[in-house]
Amino acid sequence: MIFTETELRGAWIVEAEPYVDERGYFARTWCQREFEEHGLNPLLVQCSVSFNRSKGTWRGMHFQKPPFAETKLVRCTRGSILDVIADLRPDSPTYGRHLTVPLSATGGRSLYVPEAFAHGFLSLEDNTEVFYQISEFHSPASAGGFRWDDPCFSIRLPAPITMISEQDKSWPDFRKESRP
Repeated sequence: MIFTETELRGAWIVEAEPYVDERGYFARTWCQREFEEHGLNPLLVQCSVSFNRSKGTWRGMHFQKPPFAETKLVRCTRGSILDVIADLRPDSPTYGRHLTVPLSATGGRSLYVPEAFAHGFLSLEDNTEVFYQISEFHSPASAGGFRWDDPCFSIRLPAPITMISEQDKSWPDFRKESRP
């Protein structure tokens, strides 16, 4: 696997290195030892899948508050998405900044999202599926979020949102003085 740290400290792009032959290819997408060697949380307690029928489906910006703060490894397994993360760590030099990363089923890469980051994505194709490997059990009481168009972050999307949940429409504004 190839690990590339992004401009947001602690967030990484993890690319598969496929072994190709006449049958197709084989590639590792997760290895506890390699994650530990890069200082990343290797704990996995839950995996989830998100299926999105329509291009333009928005999910996010979500995070879990301590003691259930989680890291995620996000991979698009069908279709394509624009993945969006935001650094919510007040002591971080990239606090309040966000990053967008395109992920696709054919791209062979994943996005490692550290604790105290918000996460969301826009589906760029119909029938898109996203696979998450997560370090902490989901706790509805610890769930938090903010709207994608919150002025604190100025997130720009390449296409209009055509589908969004009521919850994701109604998150309150995130104030940089707030902590997850």
